[in-house]
Amino acid sequence: MARPAPIAIDWKPDRDSATPITEQIVQYMCRQVSSGAWPIGARLPAQRAMADAFGVNRSTIIAAVNELADYGIVEGLHGAGTRIVSNTWSLMLPGSPDWADYVSSGFFKANNDTIQAINRLEFDPSMARLGTGELDPRLFPRSMWRTVLTRAANEITSMGYPEPEGTPELREAIAAHMRKLGVETEPGQILVTSGALQALQIISVSLLSAGSTVFCEAPSYIKSLQVFQSAGMRLEGVRMDGHGIDVDALRDAMQGMIAGGLPAPGAQKPSHKREGESVLYTIPTNHNPTGIIMDAQRRRELIACCVERRLPIIEDGAYQDLVFDGPSPAPLKSLDETGMVIYLGSASKALAPGLRIGWIVAPEPIVHRLADVKMQMDYGASRLSQWVFARFLDTGLYDRFLTDLRGELRRRRDAALETLDRLFGGIAHWNTPAGGFYIWLTFNGPMPMARLFAKAVEAGVLLNPGDIYDFEGDNSLRLSYAYTTPDEFAAAAERLAGVVRTLG
Repeated sequence: MARPAPIAIDWKPDRDSATPITEQIVQYMCRQVSSGAWPIGARLPAQRAMADAFGVNRSTIIAAVNELADYGIVEGLHGAGTRIVSNTWSLMLPGSPDWADYVSSGFFKANNDTIQAINRLEFDPSMARLGTGELDPRLFPRSMWRTVLTRAANEITSMGYPEPEGTPELREAIAAHMRKLGVETEPGQILVTSGALQALQIISVSLLSAGSTVFCEAPSYIKSLQVFQSAGMRLEGVRMDGHGIDVDALRDAMQGMIAGGLPAPGAQKPSHKREGESVLYTIPTNHNPTGIIMDAQRRRELIACCVERRLPIIEDGAYQDLVFDGPSPAPLKSLDETGMVIYLGSASKALAPGLRIGWIVAPEPIVHRLADVKMQMDYGASRLSQWVFARFLDTGLYDRFLTDLRGELRRRRDAALETLDRLFGGIAHWNTPAGGFYIWLTFNGPMPMARLFAKAVEAGVLLNPGDIYDFEGDNSLRLSYAYTTPDEFAAAAERLAGVVRTLG
């Protein structure tokens, strides 16, 4: 079948217009498609030819075509150039109505450009994912899953809506799992959620109000999310050291908030006015992104400080089960004698992110309140997913899998550290994590992180720059050894080192 001839271009952008050249080109091409002058299947000229026809640089053409591709109007086909593939809904995106206005005025705020790029590129199979927060799919315990799902086929008799708080079987299994971690809890204090992220969303709209302050480690995973910011809350970063969040710095931050005219954490306030409330969000075990484990002494100091100041704590235990050097420290929740700690757990990091099972441990009145809100969101987490995770827990399969997984993560961690010593020794420094997924690498000298990210992508390496987690530029990268084999990590790190040399 003959390839269709490239379309003709007989128009040039207006260089005196206030509209940027790239935007003019995108608008022109959309008009041509919507009018039918450029039909579906028509092939765009080569980039150099388009640059000549429009009288612009090739980089401008690349930006315009990429924008059209993002809208779904054009698509690059291997060996066949770039073709028009849509002339209906996609054309509404760059034109009127202005969807950006709708997005910016909605409840959920847009992620920054780097995070959006990461979310998109993680599904590109050509990318070496050197910073991703996901376990290698090849470690998926297929035989265990086959055993559990065979039981499901034989035992599940209905798939109706689950109870608001979660199925009794899973809540009992989670309570037993938490008791093994040192947290004395009962099924009535457990709320099953559709992943730990939903737990944060529910808390943000149920227990906190716009104007609240969320204290967190700096850097922090929560900085890369918009869940609290979308609900009108303010993040306040608190510095860390090698033992976890700096408690003295937390006290200073709270004192600064009071000096700024806001109520003290936990201060008595009228029930109708909650503005100025505050809460601490922390990841004390296998911290994301730094990999730090808060030691026992620091945990006691933190609890004492928060009890004194009546500062509620949200403890994110997503990586609690993944300590592989030494015993796993008891969660902050195990030290909680006043019900001030809400604990978040997740099956996503160790077992399967696609299972979408998380949980909250909190006092029963809080659980009932949050369960009511969750029912308004999704009418309950997947009953099948709940059944599957309950069986992993109560049969001991989850603990068996964790034993093997921790050994594999330790092996990958050790290999990654050897690779970093060989390639980045003298130009960067990093920590040695005792669990979890992450190594926090910081360059010794200034590094243009935006250019490093872009150049690494060109080299086929996807990074997680530290500034998406921090409150100021930190010259750092979150590196993960969990998604790649040691050989794959080494090969990607070689390419990264080559990019670093070109920027140094």
